[in-house]
Amino acid sequence: MQTDCIADLFGFEAVDRRRVEASFDGGQMTSDAGGLLLGRADRAIRLIDRFSSCFDDHRNPALIEHELATLVGQRVYGLALGYEDLVDHDQLRHDPVLAALNGKLEARRSDCAALAGKSTLNRLELSRSEPSRYHKIGHDGAAIEGLFVDLFLEAHAAAPEEIVLDLDATDDPVHGEQEGRFFHGYYGGYCYLPLYVFCGRHLLVAKLRPANIDASAGALEEIDRIVRQIRARWPTVRIVLRADSGFAREALMAWCEAHDVDYLFGLARNVRLQAEIAAELAEAAAESQASGQAARRFKDFLWTTRDSWSRRRRVVGKAEHTPKGSNPRFVVTSLDAKRHDARALYEDVYCARGEMENRIKEQQLDLFADRTSTATMRANQLRLWFASMAYVLLEALRRIGLAGSRFTDATCGTIRLKLLKIGALVRLSVRRLKVAMTSAFPYQDEYRHAYVLLGAAAS
Repeated sequence: MQTDCIADLFGFEAVDRRRVEASFDGGQMTSDAGGLLLGRADRAIRLIDRFSSCFDDHRNPALIEHELATLVGQRVYGLALGYEDLVDHDQLRHDPVLAALNGKLEARRSDCAALAGKSTLNRLELSRSEPSRYHKIGHDGAAIEGLFVDLFLEAHAAAPEEIVLDLDATDDPVHGEQEGRFFHGYYGGYCYLPLYVFCGRHLLVAKLRPANIDASAGALEEIDRIVRQIRARWPTVRIVLRADSGFAREALMAWCEAHDVDYLFGLARNVRLQAEIAAELAEAAAESQASGQAARRFKDFLWTTRDSWSRRRRVVGKAEHTPKGSNPRFVVTSLDAKRHDARALYEDVYCARGEMENRIKEQQLDLFADRTSTATMRANQLRLWFASMAYVLLEALRRIGLAGSRFTDATCGTIRLKLLKIGALVRLSVRRLKVAMTSAFPYQDEYRHAYVLLGAAAS
């Protein structure tokens, strides 16, 4: 029960004959002490400074309290630490760890906090290409897009022999009257349809698009841009595009064939394709009915459409029969049969694209890339880029700092929960900022491991 003598002292049931009391008098504390590792990861890849350089600041320098790099870093670090809403920063601007991450412990003016509040950050997110009276910060979208690819290239010590670029579209539900939102029948609601391109765990493209388009719309332009940027650094690398049937379009396949890029796309089934593997389906059905288990056969053949394709292409058909019925699937590819036979092509190469779904989940569930609730597509695209940069930062922490640890394959959400959310008492003196983390933290070895590896990468 609450005591009567001190209003801010809370009494609870006694334990081992000792009173249990609580009060809000612990002094300056933080729940994000592990976030200091994010600053170490940033020094290893120099993300915040380079991302900030993609913005133009037209504010009067004499009147600026919060520098542009501080604003950008505050937003990226906040997302990485789990704070998706700008309103959170009205309290976070007083957090000493977030202030330390942004290199600013005290404000110049007595009426300001060390970091910015929600209104200042909102003006950053609403930045435009041309400054105005109320929007004096602009950003260069092309520079931001190029930075994603630069960070991907720099993550490799040497050029790989082959890379696989996974493309996918996903729904981003919206619940207001945002510019560019449309009803999408497949997803059953109003949404955006962003395009993502990953190479393994590396994010190369996060493009916000309206939902009233084909899944592949704009993919050719994005692929052309990033392939040129990749080959400028790695001229001999083999590139394979991999995607579902929404990207099996003549324009994209013809571009790949003209630019020495391989592809492996799902192919929507139809009666003609199913007739092509009718014999294999019958064999699989007989085996499945005899065994009671799923059975599959594969057929490798050349195929063309009646009028939409410009040439015959290699198609692999999976003739599968399960206890629930037949399940035929098809892929179209430029990869040679000598490198991958039909079964290996489908089961080992094509099916591996499912891992990209986990990366999109990290983007939208762990990094809040679906918080596109501003009025304009331009501002919502910038929000998507902020969330994407937070993903890139956490991926750098995972790739560099957590290599060889139990968190090597952990999701961004798990890394945040296990390593970043650490309670600590903060003491600020003239000479130092001491962050005294809880002695009961269970992952101290992993924390030390990440600290050492990130420090070596930054040196």
